[in-house]
This record gives sequence, C-alpha cells and structure tokens, in this order.
Amino acid sequence: MKVLPTVKTPADLRNIKRELLPQLCEELRQEIIQTTSKNGGHLGSSLGAVEIITALHYVFDTPKDKIVFDTGHQSYAHKLLTGRQSKFHTIRTKGGLSGFPKRSESKYDTFGVGHASTALSAALGMAIARDQKKSDNKVIALVADGALTGGMAYEAMQNAGLLATDMLVILNDNQMFISQRVGQLGQLLTKLLTKKYVQLAEEKATNFLKRFDDLGNNAAKLAKKARSILFPGTIFEEMGFRYFGPVNGNDIDAMIDVLESVKEIKGPVLLHVVTKKGKGYPPAEQKPTKFHGIGMFDADTGDTISKNNTITFTKAFSDAIVKLAKADKKINAITAAMPEGTGLAAFREEFPERFFDVGIAEEHAATFAAGLAAEGLKPVVAVYSSFMQRCYDQLVHDIALQDLPVVFALDRAGLVGEDGPTHHGAFDLSFLRSTPNIILAAPADENELGHLLKTGLDSGKPFILRYPRGAGFNVTIDEELKDFPIGKGVWLKEGKDLTIAAIGNMVHPALQAAELLAKQGIDTGVINMRFVKPLDTQILAEAVKHSPRIVTVEDNALCGGFGSAIAEYLTAQDKPFQLLRLGLPDEFVEHGKVTLLQEQLNLTAQTMAKKISTWSK
Repeated sequence: MKVLPTVKTPADLRNIKRELLPQLCEELRQEIIQTTSKNGGHLGSSLGAVEIITALHYVFDTPKDKIVFDTGHQSYAHKLLTGRQSKFHTIRTKGGLSGFPKRSESKYDTFGVGHASTALSAALGMAIARDQKKSDNKVIALVADGALTGGMAYEAMQNAGLLATDMLVILNDNQMFISQRVGQLGQLLTKLLTKKYVQLAEEKATNFLKRFDDLGNNAAKLAKKARSILFPGTIFEEMGFRYFGPVNGNDIDAMIDVLESVKEIKGPVLLHVVTKKGKGYPPAEQKPTKFHGIGMFDADTGDTISKNNTITFTKAFSDAIVKLAKADKKINAITAAMPEGTGLAAFREEFPERFFDVGIAEEHAATFAAGLAAEGLKPVVAVYSSFMQRCYDQLVHDIALQDLPVVFALDRAGLVGEDGPTHHGAFDLSFLRSTPNIILAAPADENELGHLLKTGLDSGKPFILRYPRGAGFNVTIDEELKDFPIGKGVWLKEGKDLTIAAIGNMVHPALQAAELLAKQGIDTGVINMRFVKPLDTQILAEAVKHSPRIVTVEDNALCGGFGSAIAEYLTAQDKPFQLLRLGLPDEFVEHGKVTLLQEQLNLTAQTMAKKISTWSK
C-alpha cells in the first residue's frame, strides 16, 4: 500500500507511523523522477532534499511554522507534501504549478524565490515580525551550500547574530553548487566533513582553551586561532549562531531526531546537513551537474530526449569565445557558478588559467572583471540576464563610470520558458540602456553572436551582448569572425507600406511576418537593428521616408526597452509617424513553453503579422 496518496497536508504526514517514512521518501523520489522526466526541471537538488523536507514538515507545525527556501531548486518534495499532489504533473507547464516556491500558489510557500542567497534575509525578517506580533511560531531557512557564496547571505548572518532572535538555518551541503564546488567556503565545508571527531572533541577542547582567557590578550588570541583550526564551524559561531553538525541529511530518522533536539534552542541556530545531490536516482548521482536543471529525459536510462539538433545560442557563444581566446591571450572568462549553463565549460578546459568561477556572487564577478580590465586584460562575464540584475550597481559605478572595457554575455535574455518569471530575462534592455558609456547589442541569430562578441572585445568599451536561451535559427556559422560597425543596423528588406524594426531573436520572425503580410498585399520592410545603444538613427530616418508606419519588435519589457528608445527618437524628429510596439507587457510573464508564451504575446511570425495587419488598416 502506498503512503504518499494518504498525505494531503503536512498534518496527515505527522499522523503517519515513523517507520513508514523511509517508504514515503522513496515514493516522493519516484514521483519527482517520473514527472521531471516528462516536464523537465531541477531534479538533482530536489532528490537530495527529500528527507530534509519530509522531516521538517514532520517535526514542525507548518504552515504556522515558516519554511523559507533558498533558490527553490530543492522544493519539489515540499510541493508534494503540501496539498499539490493532484497538480504535480502540471509543474512547469503553462497554467500549472511553478517550479519554485510561490506565495500565490500555496500558504505553505512562505516566500517566493528563484535566485540564491535570499532565504536568510527573508527568514530573519519573518522572525522579527513574529517577535513584534508576539507570536510563537518557528522560522526555518533551508539554504543550499552554494547560496553561502553570495554576499547577501553573510549580510543576513551578521545581522541575525546581532539581533539574536530565534531562527533555525539548515545548511544543505550536497558538496556541489550548480556545478562543482568552488571557493574557500567549499574547502571549509569539505574540511568539516573530514573531521568527524570534531563534535566529540569540541567540549573537552573548549574547556581547555578557556584557560587561556586569564593569560592575557596574546594567549587568548592564540587560543581563538587554535579553536578555529580545530573546529571550522567556528566561522558560524563567531557570527552569533549555535552550530550543530554535520548530520546525514538523507537519513530520515537522524533528521527527525536532530530537528527535535534543536527546535527549542533559543537564538540563531545553524544545522549543517550533508546530502547527496541526485540521491536515489543513479543517473543523477553519477552526473549531478547534468541533472541539476534538465529537459525531458528517459526515466529508466536517464538519457536526454532532444527534439532539436540546431546549435544553441549558448553553444555559439562557447565556440566563439574559445576561438577568439586562442588568438588573444588577454581574454579572460568569468562565471558565477554557471560554467555549463553559460557555455564556459569548454573555455575552462582550454584555458584554465584564464577561467574564473567566483561562486554565486554576481556583484563580485562584475567588479572583479573591472579590476582585470583596469590592468589591460579583456574580461568576459557570462551571466544569465535575470542574474545581471544583481550587479547593476557594479555595472554603473565600477565599470561604466570608469569606461572600463568589460564584456557581459547575457544568456537567457527574453523569455526562458518553464522556469518562469524569476528567470525570464525580461528587463535587461530597459535597465541597461539608460547607463552612459555602454554599448548594448543583440544578435539576430547564432552566426551574428560570434561577430558581435568579437566586436565587443575589440570595442574598448563596456559592451553588453544579450541573446536568448535555446536553439538558434539553423543558419550557417561563418568560419572567420569580423567586427560589425557599432551602432549600425542593416536593411533586410525594404517596404513602402510599413517597416518592422526588430532586435535580437525577433529578427527572423519579423522577416517571416513580412512574408505573411505580403500575401495580404502589405509591402513590409524589415531592419535588423543589432544595437539598442547607440541606436542607428540614420536607418530609422530612412525607414520613415519609406513610410511613417514603424513597428518595433523585442522580447523585452515594453517599458523602457528597445521600442521606447525608437519612440524617443521619433518623437524628437518633428515628422509625422505611427508606431506600434510589440514586446513583453508591464507584468510578470508566467511560466510555460516559449512558443506558447510568444504566441500569447504576439511574438510569433503568425501572431505578429495578424497584429500588424489589424493595426495598419
């Protein structure tokens, strides 16, 4: 008899006999594997966190007690245990469950999250709110080890230590981030794991070291240093946390016992839990990076199911930067814990001494790149568009203000699909184009990407190159890379009735829309603008001479984006014009397949043509 169907809420879970919990965890894993194989998603981290999440809901009185996730990649078991089993098959599909915790979806999702390093701050805020309201609920932050490479986590930790309110932080250490563990923190956690005698010896050694307190400052300092060497958990204790662990996080009985032991401890507590990423599914255990975020796959074999062999924009970037770096030893590549996702794994293999994975620390990545550029090197920061939001201040003050030649390669620009609003690159054109000194470009296809990357590296300016997730347009890739004229678009087709000015991956659909409009007798021109900043005003002036009707198309928010830039130019020209802007609305676009979202938002060739046809009558 299956246990999972009997768990409609965590209250049901708490009525289950404890000896049945291992079976429940196995059923959770199987449900997650089967559903993810059909829908894609974040598999490895969710499998590793099954026992932690089950134990949390078993021990704590949720939703009165608050569980705050960091990043949200590990929350699938949480969704299954909190009243969403019947809808779990819809996860990451349009109109279905989100792949991340989402406040509007469930009262058990206490805080929406998609980016890393936020849980500690949010949980601390909830704990202080509890204190002010004189409530008695618990607050728990479930934090993956990679999240602790983000500076925001430490800002929260030092504040939590100062405020000293009751909260529990569970450090889920799966010995990986999204890719391989990097940085000093990773070494520290590894050191903790190898010193299994630490917890047994700590009390005796602490009592011994206390004797130094009466022997003067120098001896006391020496004692403190000795303790930090013996007990690496001291880093957390020095910040005001009671440290416990490491504990086997994939042992449900051990997790329940330790949570029962620490739940009533006063003040901030950090419980260090060790799990295996991909636990219980051999393909994910053997290849945890591949199964961190994966598309459809065969649940029996783990083999990926691919529907398109066309080269992706990410692969085009990867090939281009490796080619350029072979000819120019000044080129360096930087990623924030995403070497595979951004396509820099090949660069890492080819040029390890010029590759830097800084952990989940986008702010540091940007200013680190600024330092490289200040000394004459050519840094390329490869980052997802939605994560670029985190280093906006560094772009403005550390890079653009000093006019330093840093290239940002913004992957996942525009609609990303099933990951939804936390990951859509919907705002980059809007928040970037107002910054002085920068050049902002978007390739029409995978071939133009390589040329624009070379253009950026040769420009000697802050240069931002944004491109989408997924397959390109199956165009031929030029063997030799060349510079494009900065701030210049190209006519792809001239038309006397109207002109579509398109940017980035909207160029090819715009051409197809022009063909459909031609069948209706509407002679439509198409411009590949290539650059949002500087804007090619000369080609726009030519377009207005052909026809005062201009259509702009972008996969960015209409507020302040590419179309807004053209509207600003046209308004200042004292010439009549009509303008239709197509792009993303002033709202957060939900998750779903990119093609479905584009159709809904009039960004496919067919819906674009229909919208333009109606407008032009």
